[in-house]
Amino acid sequence: MMKLKFDIEQFDKCQAILIDEIAQRVKIKLLEAGMEGEDLEEIVAGITFSIASVIDDMAAIDSDGVEVRPYLTFRSDSDELLHCGENSYTNEFVYQTLKKLFN
Repeated sequence: MMKLKFDIEQFDKCQAILIDEIAQRVKIKLLEAGMEGEDLEEIVAGITFSIASVIDDMAAIDSDGVEVRPYLTFRSDSDELLHCGENSYTNEFVYQTLKKLFN
């Protein structure tokens, strides 16, 4: 049985790593499709922020009357899940990730 562990510092590190990975993968796929320049940066930003908003439960998700409300956790070891006590806020890491990715 998995145990929840409240650890904001570790949770924030994991959120930053997750958003960084998402942005990098989006950028790679768009580069492979031939996109470049300012368009590349704008589209990576838009897609990454959109994904972060879904993860953070900022976008209403409803399918055939079933409401979906994500709650992000991270596995820290085999029986432990890290959480922050509320919805995630991965969107707050998008800007710093994009700065690293495009500078």
